[in-house]
Amino acid sequence: MKRRAIIAEDLYELKSVNDPQLSPNGEKFVFVETDIQKEKHEYSTHLYVGHLDGEINQWTFGNVKDSSPRWSPDGETIAFVSNRSEKPQIFLMSIYGGEPRQLTHCKNGARNPIWSPEGNQILFTTSLGPDEEITDKEEKKKEDKKLEPMVVEGIRYKSDAAGFLDNKHQQLGLVNVKTGDVEQLTSGNHDYTAGTWSPDGKCITIIGDFSEDSDYNLISDVFIFSLVSKTFQKITTSDGIFANPTWSPDGKYIALIGHKKEFMGATLSKIWLYHLQSNELLCLTDDWDVQLGDAVVGDFISGSVDPGLIWNSDSRSFYFLISDRGSTGVYYGSIDGEMYPSLMENQHVYALSVDGKNHKAVIGISKPTHPGDLYYLDLSTGELRQLTNVNEKLLEDVHLSEAEPFTFKASDGWDIHGWVMKPYGFEVGKKYPTIIEVHGGPHAMYANTYFHEFQVLTGKGFVVVFTNPRGSHGYGQVFVDAVRGDYGGKDYLDVMAATDYAVTNFDYVDESRLGVTGGSYGGFMTNWIVGHTNRFKAAVTQRSISNWLSFYGVSDIGYYFTEWEIKGNLLNDAEKLWNHSPLKYVSNVETPLLLLHGEKDFRCPIEQAEQFYIALKHQKKKAKFVRFPGANHELSRSGNPKLRLSRLNHIKDWFVQHLN
Repeated sequence: MKRRAIIAEDLYELKSVNDPQLSPNGEKFVFVETDIQKEKHEYSTHLYVGHLDGEINQWTFGNVKDSSPRWSPDGETIAFVSNRSEKPQIFLMSIYGGEPRQLTHCKNGARNPIWSPEGNQILFTTSLGPDEEITDKEEKKKEDKKLEPMVVEGIRYKSDAAGFLDNKHQQLGLVNVKTGDVEQLTSGNHDYTAGTWSPDGKCITIIGDFSEDSDYNLISDVFIFSLVSKTFQKITTSDGIFANPTWSPDGKYIALIGHKKEFMGATLSKIWLYHLQSNELLCLTDDWDVQLGDAVVGDFISGSVDPGLIWNSDSRSFYFLISDRGSTGVYYGSIDGEMYPSLMENQHVYALSVDGKNHKAVIGISKPTHPGDLYYLDLSTGELRQLTNVNEKLLEDVHLSEAEPFTFKASDGWDIHGWVMKPYGFEVGKKYPTIIEVHGGPHAMYANTYFHEFQVLTGKGFVVVFTNPRGSHGYGQVFVDAVRGDYGGKDYLDVMAATDYAVTNFDYVDESRLGVTGGSYGGFMTNWIVGHTNRFKAAVTQRSISNWLSFYGVSDIGYYFTEWEIKGNLLNDAEKLWNHSPLKYVSNVETPLLLLHGEKDFRCPIEQAEQFYIALKHQKKKAKFVRFPGANHELSRSGNPKLRLSRLNHIKDWFVQHLN
């Protein structure tokens, strides 16, 4: 039976699995499965428990969102976060079944449960305003909010993820597993992020910046917090961004991932080791030109949890993820500086949980033709065995295009890496309309992973070309830093060189029918491209940047991101910001342009699209503006399913209209 072309609406049939957690004895695993309720256009997330021998059972049910499952130290109970009581709260459920028991009753919800070593307490995160109490056990009638102005005094007052912050800060609390009694650990005008417990249960690690000018310092330190004396001990040096502190099992070391902002937001993350006996902080990977963690940008996998460094029981070695040349993999490391791959293939490892005693792992893997499943990995032998097959039925029915890698020379001789995907029903000797895709970030990377947008476009008869121009992760420190201060410079030339390479080397690419699209930084680049060349017959710009002068003041990150990335600010370098703004060149645009933007996007606010659109229409240029109500910067990845589907169809229809 011939497989059909995939369509945008297949998003409703796709399921994703993520956040696997191995049980303490290494025999079972729990994970989160996400699907979409087609009738309600809503996500549903449930927990599943499986055995490494292959048996898997659904564990939670109902019209709920359950997430963040974490095993108790004895393996008898799983704590998880659920919205089944309206606000997200922490629930407990026995592995032997029964109804979930609500553990927290926090006024603004609770998340990120972390069990104590003894299993009698759970550390968690909540948000609180200046005068709010952490618990709210009494059921209170909802009161109509009075119409009041929002008073803002700080520079950081909104977030693309959380909206207006309303003077709330992220605080930490402890809840007693038996009694439900809650102790608030932190308070005040700072945000606290939980790390891990010390093996003896007397301390925890906390991440944050507790200085008076934290919104301006833009650093994060790691602290040891004593649960006995309630005192903080800072173990980093207030000159960088550090996170993921994990205690070695013997209590002698704390491993960190971070950097000292040498290249601001383009700095590669490193592995650091803090010796508790000598109070020394050492970098283990100072000379390793590799990005730690998962830097992949995509539009399908959501809910991933950065595993940081996962210690083995010997307290001398650990496992972690790295990003390299469009793939992510599992690496082994040691406190002696050994670093070598345990699994590094042309694929996207997006989740990792390790049994450090037996060197077994459960990982999530995605490939261009495989949306994602969980696998068992024997870290000693390399044995890899698939555990889930959540999209088996759909994958038997639809055709997915392979992503074929290629490398080409940029205008200055740099090597640039990319992929090409052939259209559904490809015929040798025939030419096809071709779309160039530009990723966001820019400090991220396209990868060997499933991308629904790309598959939908190939399913409609387009060739898709996507590359990692300079500024992307995965190719070393010099490469990822090269875009800073040069937006629209050599990065633009890289994209155009990719276009040249595709036209010259792929005889099925129709040079007369080229399109270009991208989101965020990719939206900036799309705006820049149509203002500097008429080579493309159509373009779609998504959640874009058009004017760095206004971006400085309207984006939730504008006041520092502009200076970090453009190397200028509104106060001292207005001319430089304007020179790098696509809006300056809008009168050059002749390419039909579709602008897509979320109305609640605080990262790249919608006024960026509004300015560009009005400037085009004022000149009577061909342009269409689509606004997505309630959508933030994450529309394409985790936004409302109905709006995600609408977005995909708008992109497809625009290119069908102008390239066919």
